[in-house]
Amino acid sequence: MIFKSPFSDVDIPKKPLTEFVFSRAESLGDKPALIDGPSGRTLSYKGLHGAIRRVAASLAERGFKKGDVFAICSPNIPEYAIAFHAVATLGGIVTTANPLYTAHELNHQLTDAGASYLLTVPAFLEKAQEAAKDSKVGEIFVFGKADGATPFASLLEGDGEVPEVEIDPENDLVVLPYSSGTTGLSKGVMLTHYNLVANISQLQGLTGPVAVREDDTLVGILPFYHIYGMVAVMNYALAQGATVVSMPRFDLEDFLSTMQEHKISYAYLVPPIVLALAKHPMVDNYDLTALRQIISGAAPLGSNVAGECRERLGCWVNQAYGMTEMSPVSHFNPDSPEEVDLASVGPAFPNTECKLVDIETDKDLGAGERGELCVRGPQVMKGYLNNDSATANTVDSDGWLHTGDVATVTENGYFEIVDRVKELIKYKGYQVPPAELEALLLSHPEISDAAVIGVSDAEAGEIPKAFVVKSGEVSADDVMNFVKEKVSPQKQIRELEFVDEIPKSSSGKILRRVLVEREGAA
Repeated sequence: MIFKSPFSDVDIPKKPLTEFVFSRAESLGDKPALIDGPSGRTLSYKGLHGAIRRVAASLAERGFKKGDVFAICSPNIPEYAIAFHAVATLGGIVTTANPLYTAHELNHQLTDAGASYLLTVPAFLEKAQEAAKDSKVGEIFVFGKADGATPFASLLEGDGEVPEVEIDPENDLVVLPYSSGTTGLSKGVMLTHYNLVANISQLQGLTGPVAVREDDTLVGILPFYHIYGMVAVMNYALAQGATVVSMPRFDLEDFLSTMQEHKISYAYLVPPIVLALAKHPMVDNYDLTALRQIISGAAPLGSNVAGECRERLGCWVNQAYGMTEMSPVSHFNPDSPEEVDLASVGPAFPNTECKLVDIETDKDLGAGERGELCVRGPQVMKGYLNNDSATANTVDSDGWLHTGDVATVTENGYFEIVDRVKELIKYKGYQVPPAELEALLLSHPEISDAAVIGVSDAEAGEIPKAFVVKSGEVSADDVMNFVKEKVSPQKQIRELEFVDEIPKSSSGKILRRVLVEREGAA
């Protein structure tokens, strides 16, 4: 049974992303577009648009052209948007990387994406230089100044004369974020100009409290490298003419201070932050009365937490659902507050179809049944970079993207995510692929076998737990420190248990479900 969106379809312009997002930049003029939270440094709409063109002109003079890949590995600052859209203006492809990546992780992305330039911050330059080795990166830029890198500010000295570039919105890529998809290692997700314009247009099709308004001020705490922050905050909010206050990292006290100082009215957040707003005593020390709307995404939010947050702050709390492969949103709670189901991610987005299929037989299911959620719409990715088999396993021949999430649906089309088919761990909304950690554990000389699962955690949603078969004298702390040195924080092993053997199928596949059931019973 196919469930269609209750929202009216929207027109999706076939325009390049930057042209679409900044279509009103001149008329918005001196209105603040981006404010740096820590310093208060402000970029107006007119200034932002002009800076984008100057950087684009400078990159073009350096030989950067349509189809080239530009990597950004940086915390959130206003200039992130300048670099992002300068590349998009030239028909280039932005690959956004987690600034907490290790050199090894960053090197994988740079190499796989074929990046020719890398932009970072001075604090991460040494890591960036190490990661750039054996890649196509020919020049490293930094926000600020650092020996051995080109200041990003030098690109702002361009004359703003941008060469004419023919962009085919439906086929030309604009961003290449990395995702583990439903399983396996991180892969480049090919998203076109049309994919992102479609998702922003779908967001613009929402009305009522959940719509971002021109007079809204949003907190930019979601990382811009992640598809959620990239599209919902750095692009949709700017397309709406709102103001975004960027924050480079999350600290609860700084976050609350920023919310109060800038009278934040709209916040895209993740469940751990919503949990803090619902329960942490520090919240009572700040005036958050300007906040009218919270949207939670990236991981399931318990209805009790949503209710507590709503009651405490006196604002609406809605869930949305998506994934990188869907640019990213496919479900959104409705525009009528009285129709919000706190446990639900809502109905399908405008221009979007959904269905549930049986996990074993792929047979279509109906309301009240549990099955894998499949989505079809204009926001669905073009595919995975250089990985046709992974693409075929995720998007079928009829265009249905198999999300790997198990859901139920009511008769009126409200979906609730209840489980995952996929083996990914969601730590504070970040994807953690078990296979990557298992391969790393097996590289330890004192470990003969290993498996990793996600276990429930009130704050993080899930944390990675390792089951390890050791072949020598090694402690749990030794193993966890070994992993800690090689991966970014969200991938670190938080719990470890030594076992005699790892349960496996006759073909040798790890039976993680057995471990999950064992953990649940314990």
